[in-house]
Amino acid sequence: MKSARTPRPFSRARHLWKPAADSPFFRQNSRTLTPLFPKRAISSCHSPRQNRQTTPPLTKHVRCAVYTRKSTDEGLDQEFNSLDAQREAAEAYIASQKHEGWTCLPDRYDDGGFSGGTIDRPALRRLLTDVEAGRVDACIVYKVDRLSRSLLDFARILGILEKQSVAFVSITQAFNSATSAGRLMLNILLSFSEFERQLIAERTRDKMSAARRNGKWVGGSPILGYDLDPAGGRLLVNENEAQTVRRIFDVYLQRQSLLDTVRELNRQGITTKRRTTRKGVERGGGPWDKAKVAYTLGNWTFVGKVRYRGTVYPGEHPAIIAPDIWDRVQRLLRGNGRAGGRATRNKHGALLRGFLWCAPCATAMNHTYTQRGDRQYRYYVCGHAQKNGWDSCPTKSIPAGEIETFVVDRIRGMGTDPTLLAEVLKKTRADLQDRVDGLDRERREVEKDLRRCATEVKRLVGASQTSATTARLADLQDRIIAGEQRIAEIRRDATALEQDRVDEGELTAAIETFVPVWETLSPREQARIVHLLVERVAYDGEKETVAITFRPTGIRALAEEGAA
Repeated sequence: MKSARTPRPFSRARHLWKPAADSPFFRQNSRTLTPLFPKRAISSCHSPRQNRQTTPPLTKHVRCAVYTRKSTDEGLDQEFNSLDAQREAAEAYIASQKHEGWTCLPDRYDDGGFSGGTIDRPALRRLLTDVEAGRVDACIVYKVDRLSRSLLDFARILGILEKQSVAFVSITQAFNSATSAGRLMLNILLSFSEFERQLIAERTRDKMSAARRNGKWVGGSPILGYDLDPAGGRLLVNENEAQTVRRIFDVYLQRQSLLDTVRELNRQGITTKRRTTRKGVERGGGPWDKAKVAYTLGNWTFVGKVRYRGTVYPGEHPAIIAPDIWDRVQRLLRGNGRAGGRATRNKHGALLRGFLWCAPCATAMNHTYTQRGDRQYRYYVCGHAQKNGWDSCPTKSIPAGEIETFVVDRIRGMGTDPTLLAEVLKKTRADLQDRVDGLDRERREVEKDLRRCATEVKRLVGASQTSATTARLADLQDRIIAGEQRIAEIRRDATALEQDRVDEGELTAAIETFVPVWETLSPREQARIVHLLVERVAYDGEKETVAITFRPTGIRALAEEGAA
């Protein structure tokens, strides 16, 4: 066999190889044909000994912004805290990339005491503003969850960074968001971060719920009348402030108006609670307003109880308000909540405003008036007739004085007519029993639904776990929790209704309180007492009948006020 012939090397003296014009080594241009490889590159291939002139690559200047975050403000007052540690680690990483042109911006983007579950953070908003303004080339964080613990929020932030061609770097977690595998790893990390945040929140809620059920103080600023025990999370009575709290309750019982109570407290120079924070800042000690008085009067802490998610538990702290005073104040607040505001604006003295109804249309009747000369004529007009025409309602309207006098006379008549008194008592008890029966029916329906949910949960637990199964289990768990809470509310409401059952003596005492003082009361007080006794007045203009529904709780409240 012949040996393979060794090809002769190219020499600069020889002509260079030139490909044909139709060769793929040429790049087609609209004006000329240009080789893919320039002559310098080709000649250098044939002359390895030639000194090659290379130009060093230009280094890009990368402006790096360091973002740090801590969920709580605990320890932020220290000289070197968690935010400083995160920034120090980020600056060291940026220094290691100095050969790539990385420099750290002097601006600090620190969010201390802000949760990662939201993007409503001042430093983060400032960072995104600088990104959109083109002042940042790379965003550096210690870990991904420092930027966000919500997958949806992180995707939104990452979209802003990508839109401005800003790189995102986590110095402790190596991934490249430019590749599909890197994005998958990033989403996995964020999913676990979001899961961890939700798990911590659930544990905190469970702990607070357990503490509340045991009547413990779970934190926050102490309220007026109490101080925080330095030895632990307990409330201690402040006797001086306790006298102030009792004074507030007494003033409200006398004035029976939040605004009048506010004026009296400010006139006497009584201020809100003064306290000093851990940093030595003085807080409180200001004047009262309507919201502060309402919050104080409705705070269960003053009767030695704790309220959590609509449920009231016995507290471990002592009470400073007697239960009977508390009950009287709550009844007044409920009455003012339904009619107090309307009574304040009721300058025409409409006693039945808000609970007079047109029976045929099942619509509220609105109070109105007309002026003829110096005389004023008041009426109650059907709301359906006002909206749809006078011919659409058989009741239309009724003079206000006529229907108001009729209702007041019927209330007075119960004190002298035993038959009427017995009939009102019978009807009141029947209405109360209907409410109790309705709550009992609802309770049985909720319990039935809970049994169905429990059966389905047992079935799903034994089945193969998929994403759909997990989502269904979570939904069932929410339904079970909501159902159990509703059952607890129904039982409380049923117990309250049972306690509101009125006997003949209480009804008689209420009427005896009503009759002798009626003419001496102001229009506002008259409206309040009518609202206490009467729950609804239904007028049928076609049949010319009036149906009065009395309020059991109001009857008892009026009897207790008379006894007091």
